[in-house]
Amino acid sequence: MDSKPTEVSSSKMFGGFNKRYKHFSPTLGCSMNFTIYFPPSSSPSHKFPVLYWLSGLTCTDENFIIKSGAQRVASSEGIALIAPDTSPRGLNVEGESESWDFGVGAGFYLNAKQEKWKNWRMYDYVVKELPLLLSENFPQLDTSRASISGHSMGGHGALTIYLKNLDKYKSVSAFAPIVNPMNCPWGQKAFTNYLGENKSDWEEYDATCLISKFHDLSATILIDQGEADSFLHNQLLPNKFEEACRKVGAPLLLRVQPGYDHSYYFIASFIDDHIRHHAQALQL
Repeated sequence: MDSKPTEVSSSKMFGGFNKRYKHFSPTLGCSMNFTIYFPPSSSPSHKFPVLYWLSGLTCTDENFIIKSGAQRVASSEGIALIAPDTSPRGLNVEGESESWDFGVGAGFYLNAKQEKWKNWRMYDYVVKELPLLLSENFPQLDTSRASISGHSMGGHGALTIYLKNLDKYKSVSAFAPIVNPMNCPWGQKAFTNYLGENKSDWEEYDATCLISKFHDLSATILIDQGEADSFLHNQLLPNKFEEACRKVGAPLLLRVQPGYDHSYYFIASFIDDHIRHHAQALQL
């Protein structure tokens, strides 16, 4: 199958276009979809900076594009939105669809070490394969000016990827991220299965552990967390990350939003602030 992306659908929105693409991923060994929102352009030679959005458990590349309303401000700020899928699909690995929080739709943005899950390499897909694919096939994108954001599992992905690749991303933000997966049920289940029992391998994908290594940040980390989020106290643990940031003096703006839950209603309510947060870093 061709690894060059082919357009699957196109819808105009706020003067720009949501375009969905399919391609074969050598990293993951399967066909993958991703969606790009291209803002309106006044000149064919204009290049847009990019904001990667990593979605949460059970999501595809479409959830953010359909539900967040991010395109309105992305359009006015001139930022392209890139939404990849959350895991490999169609590989038919035994057990990949047995639970909603592991396997298909639950890639956790890591490179699996266990042989059975060897195709689960979403870290390399997001950090290496996808940016290269974009730069080779979409001349209107300036992939050298990139930021990253995400929700829940995708917030975990955005934070860990950013912290390990400070040279590749100008800024990071997250909604209700899983910031300390080593110490929550979702993370422990995923890490045990994908990475094995070695806890030092787990630390490589835990934002609360990583911040102590990579805390020399040029941009403030923005996190929004709903106070009425049912996962707040047992899965998300933002206070752990806040404490780790305070210890090393890493710049963090953690906003706890009263009454908001874990859903896209919450994301849509504050997405404009996040797009502008990234626009500021990307325009520098």
